[in-house]
Amino acid sequence: MSGGLARVALFGYRLLGVALYPLASPYLTYRGLKRKEDPARRLERLGYASMPRPRGPLVWVHAASVGETLAVMPMIRELRRRQIYVLLTTGTVTSAKLVEARLGDEVIHQYAPLDIKFPVKRFVSYWRPDACITAESEIWPTTMAELSRRAIPQIRVNARMSDRSFDRWRSRHSLAESLFEKLALVIAQSDLDAERFRDLGAWPVIVSGNLKTDTDPPPCDDDLLARYKSEIGDRKTWAAISTFDGEEKAAATVHKALKPKNGQLSIIVPRHPDRADAIEAMLKEEGLSVARRSRNDPVTETTDIFLGDSIGEMGLYLRLTEIAFVGRSLTNEGGQNPLEPAMLGCAVLSGPNLQNFRDAYQNLARKGASRIVRDVEMLAKAVHYLMVNDPARRKMVDAGHETMEEMRGALGKTIKALEPYINPLTVTARLQPKPKSKVVVAR
Repeated sequence: MSGGLARVALFGYRLLGVALYPLASPYLTYRGLKRKEDPARRLERLGYASMPRPRGPLVWVHAASVGETLAVMPMIRELRRRQIYVLLTTGTVTSAKLVEARLGDEVIHQYAPLDIKFPVKRFVSYWRPDACITAESEIWPTTMAELSRRAIPQIRVNARMSDRSFDRWRSRHSLAESLFEKLALVIAQSDLDAERFRDLGAWPVIVSGNLKTDTDPPPCDDDLLARYKSEIGDRKTWAAISTFDGEEKAAATVHKALKPKNGQLSIIVPRHPDRADAIEAMLKEEGLSVARRSRNDPVTETTDIFLGDSIGEMGLYLRLTEIAFVGRSLTNEGGQNPLEPAMLGCAVLSGPNLQNFRDAYQNLARKGASRIVRDVEMLAKAVHYLMVNDPARRKMVDAGHETMEEMRGALGKTIKALEPYINPLTVTARLQPKPKSKVVVAR
């Protein structure tokens, strides 16, 4: 694609957004009925603010979903320590609930505006961010163009580029260049990610490592943990977490194969809890007894599957086992984050499709903390082996802890790289009159 065609494509994208804008409100209403939007805060998606802008320097941080939100939390706390206000936008209801639970009044939370001219201009004009920091991989052309027009620095942190995304952008190199050159700074997770961003026109690009290695372990309600441990008793357990369609059926197959040998409890935590009804129906068709967390069902001696269909309780599920299969890797592609289970003392298993988390899995595999399974049969054998072989399981758990310690340090490198942008804001913030009240999160 030539430079002229790239400009035409971007103009066409913006024009299409303007043409479709009258349908935005009905579209959001429909998504609200599907529980994919918060109806009470629908106008935020159209760029209308639901909270006042505080006086003083403000950085807009965007994290698309739960994983990205968790990754940037330590960075956000560092910005707040420097007295810089943080406007945090997310794109999902789940991530919004996570922000409220974990960050509370430390940030101003809004839903991200649709990438259409009118919502974006309305949003940026109201909040007037001094800088915009986005996490990982999302590209929104209209938003990037508006921020560039206003000379607001755009910084990408914890940046990664999957094989599929890189191939797609490389085939449209002029289009990629016209977008990526708008980034003032890219802080990449790995050398490979950095090389890909440079190839697509971003500059400067530095490598920090993965911010997720510097996050705290996911929290857990101690009373709930004690309750479920008591209900589970001496039964062996394993978990299939962040599962996608097809992987719950695989977990059910593993459970049925191993139950006569181990009598285990299987924990299934779908990546999207709104699929829980369909998953439960499938499990019951397989002849399995299901206890659902969302119903507060007790786990009894006859329970086959503990279905973790709640939001923000991964810390609970992972503390109930020492064996975790990480989904979107067996029947789907890309993989999911293996660092949380390694952090919480689990031997990590996954399918072969790990393109989005290649660096993390390579580090874990190098120490012997993770294993790849090719199919359901191999998964069943690996789970059984780790259930009955305590030394092998403990060796993987210890290797996971060691790997996590070695991978830490991304936060410090990220903050150092951000200093040319945030240090002036810190000076300005300290000269501002102190606010009379705290910023509170929108309810």
